[in-house]
Amino acid sequence: MNTPTHHQIATYLTDYALSELVSYVIEDTGVSVEEAIECVYTSPLMEALQDEDGELYVQSPAYLYELMKHPTSASTAPWPSTCATTATL
Repeated sequence: MNTPTHHQIATYLTDYALSELVSYVIEDTGVSVEEAIECVYTSPLMEALQDEDGELYVQSPAYLYELMKHPTSASTAPWPSTCATTATL
């Protein structure tokens, strides 16, 4: 059995996190699956999550969701406007 490469592990964990993030957006906001996917994929977190060198993908999806909802960096945009809510975040 071959040991997975760093890239394979990063891809697996990133895909899992993205799936969970979409679920969290749907649960919290009541938007459709398509809207939730757009919200996650257009969020400032997406670029950081795809940076394998930054290894943000090793964080839990719940932590990543909090980062997505409440960015701490002045250079990071707030919760994307595409994430129109029907519930309070």
